[in-house]
Amino acid sequence: MDKKVIVSVKSKQMVDREEENIELVTPGKFYKKENIYYVVYDETEISGMEGTTTTMKIGSEEVNLIRFGTTTTRLNFRKGIRDISLYQTPYGVLELVIDPFLIDIDMNDNGGEVKLSYGLEAGGQKASTNELHIKIWESH
Repeated sequence: MDKKVIVSVKSKQMVDREEENIELVTPGKFYKKENIYYVVYDETEISGMEGTTTTMKIGSEEVNLIRFGTTTTRLNFRKGIRDISLYQTPYGVLELVIDPFLIDIDMNDNGGEVKLSYGLEAGGQKASTNELHIKIWESH
């Protein structure tokens, strides 16, 4: 199973009561390997990470977001587990702490949805509260 899909990523970020919304709709690749779904797509100028490829590994209870290119990181979203990762940008490396409070996964062999809500700390300081809503469906 290796399908061409459309990936919609809606991101909402709250920083000091300021809300920023970004929506990205892009073609991608979708496949399943050992009960894990994979979604691969290229970031665009809209996300501010042009030149980066994002791979999402979606299991039944966790999501791994892996970016490689101009921005390199691996973010792990697991229920009830704070995760520390390094976020490598063209401007330097930052330590990020992901503190998820909602992980809602509804995936099948045709695509599906992932909803994530989490707190983000950067450099030891609370940086933002974030929501990600990812939809994947087959392109024809």
